[in-house]
Amino acid sequence: MCTRGPVIVMELPEKLNHLEGTTFLAEMKPLLESDRPRMVLDCSQVQHIDSAGIEVLLESMEEVMKRDGDLKLAALSPSCAAILELMRVDRLFEVFETADEAARSFRAIAAPEVAQTLPWYSGGYGITDLKTAS
Repeated sequence: MCTRGPVIVMELPEKLNHLEGTTFLAEMKPLLESDRPRMVLDCSQVQHIDSAGIEVLLESMEEVMKRDGDLKLAALSPSCAAILELMRVDRLFEVFETADEAARSFRAIAAPEVAQTLPWYSGGYGITDLKTAS
């Protein structure tokens, strides 16, 4: 695990099955203490993923989204990408070529601070405008 600014990058194990997935989820839980966690799962080391591994990815996404955060996948191998597609969960994840690209994507969507110069209500319609309209 490493952090890149406010983004947490976690490397998935070589085999993503039930046993490894349970260990991974236990390691991930303490990292979800913050409000709106931003996570990238680096899949570059994953050589084997099964249905339990897909469930781990979905549980990870669910836990992050419960806290109003976001989770992205990075460096999927062609075989892992094919399995995600076959299981029809590939559309649920935003996938990037590298973990750095995924981490940078969080900064790209940050809304800029805009100073409010006008009041939130419209001052265009006053009493005189109403009288002339009627």
